[in-house]
Amino acid sequence: MTASAWPWPLGAATGIGSLPGTDIAEAQRIVLGELPALPHLPELPARGPGADLIGRTGGLLVELPVELYAARWRVAPRPGRDLRRARDLMERDLDQLAEQAEEYAGPVKVQAAGPYTLAAGIDLPIGGRMLRDPGAVRDLAGSLTEGLRAHLAAVARRLPRASVLLQLDEPSLPAVLAGRVPTESGFGTYRPVPQPDAADLLRTVVEAVGVPVVVHCCAPDVPLELIRSTGAAGVALDLALVKDLDPLGEAIDAGLGLLAGAAPATPPPGGRAPTSAQVADQVRQLWDRLGFPRRRLPEQVVVTPACGLAGATPQHVRAVLAACRDAGRRLAED
Repeated sequence: MTASAWPWPLGAATGIGSLPGTDIAEAQRIVLGELPALPHLPELPARGPGADLIGRTGGLLVELPVELYAARWRVAPRPGRDLRRARDLMERDLDQLAEQAEEYAGPVKVQAAGPYTLAAGIDLPIGGRMLRDPGAVRDLAGSLTEGLRAHLAAVARRLPRASVLLQLDEPSLPAVLAGRVPTESGFGTYRPVPQPDAADLLRTVVEAVGVPVVVHCCAPDVPLELIRSTGAAGVALDLALVKDLDPLGEAIDAGLGLLAGAAPATPPPGGRAPTSAQVADQVRQLWDRLGFPRRRLPEQVVVTPACGLAGATPQHVRAVLAACRDAGRRLAED
């Protein structure tokens, strides 16, 4: 393999983020063993509050403390126990990463919720989600940017020979744009955020964090043009949910990298995880339908599971990650 112009090596594979269980040391051993070309920092939501997507990223926010109230995250008047727990879990994860991968010299991926998924998942002190107040959303994005810069610097200190790639998880972005986020009563929805406003806000985060950014969205209607316009290096999506190829082809042709979710996050009933040949075929067939030359595929595409693996069995996790890894190698050898 030759060097790649992308922030990942040729024929790379990685995970989306979450894994089952509560043992971070074991989770990191699995990731480092199965995904040597592009490991990621595992997330273990089974550990409880503060290990979930919103709480984990909420722990990174600067001067915007959060707390749990009635099983929801909300802005808090001051830092408290819930915030300490989230930060302690993250610190433990980074210490374990340093212990196991101190000499690692390649790219490593870390994940955090994006500003719109946070705004749809954190409540204001007076009630209602932060999404209802555009000023609060802007403040949230600024706090998140500061927190991400500090977090990425902490990863870089622990892995001084590695390069860091950031994945912003935005599963709520399509609903935010379409005005489908329900209000607290459940009888209404918040007004849609105009696409130009969303693009501008995301762009400020992408440009300010100082590392390449991939935006992950596990929804059928991923706003590909919006994501491309932010300056992100790539988009991560579930290939099974892609119905209209034209927007994806246009984004790839414009230079957006693709983290291709090509292996199911959970096994089908009575079925097994796909083989590396099956995963490679799924990616290859999509690429051929888009009409791009095969030589670009292993450069521009990273093979991944369709989404996070928190709901999978340990056996399925290992099988899927190994299949993605070997599929990436097959695609690089085509």
